[in-house]
Amino acid sequence: MKRLSFRLASVAFAAAVVCSSWGALKAQTPTAPAAKAAQDEEEESPFTPQPPVPLPAGMTGSTTNDPRVGLKPGLYDAGEAAMGMQHLAFVKKPDAFRMAATDPDDPSVKKTLGLLGISDTKKIPKPMQLVIAQLAFSNSDFAFQGTHLFQGNFYGVNFYDISNPAKVSLITSLVCPGGQGDVSVYGNLLFMSVEMPNGRLDCGVQGFPPLPPPEPGHEKDHRIPTASPDRFRGVRVFDISDIKNPKQVAAVQTCRGSHTHTLVVDPNDKDNVYLYVSGTSFVRQSEELAGCSGEEKPDKDPNTSLFRIDVIKVPLAAPQEAKVVSSPRVFIDPRTGALNGLNNGGSHDKKAEKPADTNQCHDITVYSSLGLAAGACSGNGILLDIKDPVHPKRVDAVNDPNYSYWHSASFSNDGTKVVFTDEWGGGLQPRCRPTDPNKWGSDAIFNLKDDKLSFASYYKMPAAQTETENCVAHNGSLIPVPGRDIEVQAWYQGGISVMDFTDAMHPYEIAYFDRGPVDANTLILGGDWSAYWYNGYIYGSEIARGLDVFKLIPSKFLTQNEIDAASLVQVSELNVQNQQKITWPSKLPVALAYLDQLGRSQALSSSRIADLNKAIARAQRSHLGKKDLAKLHSMATSVETSASDAKNPQDAGRLHALAQILENPTV
Repeated sequence: MKRLSFRLASVAFAAAVVCSSWGALKAQTPTAPAAKAAQDEEEESPFTPQPPVPLPAGMTGSTTNDPRVGLKPGLYDAGEAAMGMQHLAFVKKPDAFRMAATDPDDPSVKKTLGLLGISDTKKIPKPMQLVIAQLAFSNSDFAFQGTHLFQGNFYGVNFYDISNPAKVSLITSLVCPGGQGDVSVYGNLLFMSVEMPNGRLDCGVQGFPPLPPPEPGHEKDHRIPTASPDRFRGVRVFDISDIKNPKQVAAVQTCRGSHTHTLVVDPNDKDNVYLYVSGTSFVRQSEELAGCSGEEKPDKDPNTSLFRIDVIKVPLAAPQEAKVVSSPRVFIDPRTGALNGLNNGGSHDKKAEKPADTNQCHDITVYSSLGLAAGACSGNGILLDIKDPVHPKRVDAVNDPNYSYWHSASFSNDGTKVVFTDEWGGGLQPRCRPTDPNKWGSDAIFNLKDDKLSFASYYKMPAAQTETENCVAHNGSLIPVPGRDIEVQAWYQGGISVMDFTDAMHPYEIAYFDRGPVDANTLILGGDWSAYWYNGYIYGSEIARGLDVFKLIPSKFLTQNEIDAASLVQVSELNVQNQQKITWPSKLPVALAYLDQLGRSQALSSSRIADLNKAIARAQRSHLGKKDLAKLHSMATSVETSASDAKNPQDAGRLHALAQILENPTV
């Protein structure tokens, strides 16, 4: 995300709200000095679309030959285009989480800005005032548990009943400002990230008094909010055993707040869970939280609060005792001991083109069954050994001159690939235009072997978007289709794109859903923050509108058998950044999915596939009758033999898995 470089009346707000809470203020330059948070008021607004420039030599941009191009604009009535997806349901934000104002002169706009610490709005263009005020009510990330969905928001959390995904209903709203409101859930506990300086220990909505105007001659001085014992920046812990009445039981303060956090479950520790906290905002003064230091040169202060993450330990039997137990220096140079041991190596972005030290992680995805985590850490993608979750250790790091801000990460289910995202433009800019290179603001797919990352390819949502659509790679999750690596992903106003990256060198799109721009003439923040698969459905967290529900439908890229097999995978909880290994039941619908894939790749002849399909159909009709079961057993041997002759590892794996199901099938 991009650090907003315009001057607000309150620099504290600029550094924390715009810069870190939306990520727009999170530095694209990983170590941008805090003093640079105050810039000349004449500088261009980050909400103003950048003019298109010619594509660099040898690069291509998004295509204009796509049904998603030219859709009608609108907030609730925009035109829609879809392929391989069906829109099932939409729920508007609750009233408390919406700004009804569409006019920057509406009194509610000024009131909201005041609560955010902005007292003097004279230097802020009127349209920008409205956008910033709306930012305070933006939807963010998801967590799931049973038939409940938890949707984070800069203003709090909304709890939904998704027992019928086609008729989602609101259970309760937890109003608790402090942005960005990322959530995770474990048992009876809900965790919520807070980073903005308007967060209060008591979840109050009154914020804090704005700073007085600066003295003449000091307009450009770096200023942060006045220290207050009532301010909260860190991770809140709620008891949700009574789902309609969540109660805050702990509030763990951190020096930079919590932009995101990752739930970590140690398979060897049943008594505690852990949270990896990524802070991207300014460091608060030590008068507000003892021990905090914003020194950007670690050789001057080895205790600086930069160049680290924080680890919170939460005792499950006593969550009120949650506390920070370590602050790992994951960027350290193991040879010299220098804390600033990682560097982005330079970037294509004009405001981050010079090499800069990495001092923060934006998001970390853990895969406990592998003992690994992948960190998207502003200037680098990193790999961590988390076998000791309190003391994670970096085992590899990569950078890429085509990347501007490493934003998030996800593993393939078998742990042989990692998909990183680049949030070029901070989510506030149109970065999917025909003039925007497809290698910028994209996914980067890396192969992973022996704890080493090696670059394979890029993937970007292919359809061109307009000048008024903020669009760039954002949050997604795996879709559990057996035999394939598939991810559904949000692209802000670029909509939702489903990518097959089974072949890491040749990823491609297999489904999508998109709307026209929120507004045809002005860039207004909107679009999908997250798009996650959960127990058979895709849920989209739409920033400005609310909550969407989708289902996959068959296409030339995906069969009904593959969709049915994916829907057999049911989990009791889903926190996407705490990645769990997917396993498929030994059911015949899964075998049919493998057969469809083997037919698509021509790994088996059409006659053999027809014979196997007939045998499986008979076994299903007879509910695994003795004769039909024996037939499946007899066919398993020849299928297993074919695996050794497969032309590629993907087909070999499918044949082997198919043979196992035929040996021990269930209906």
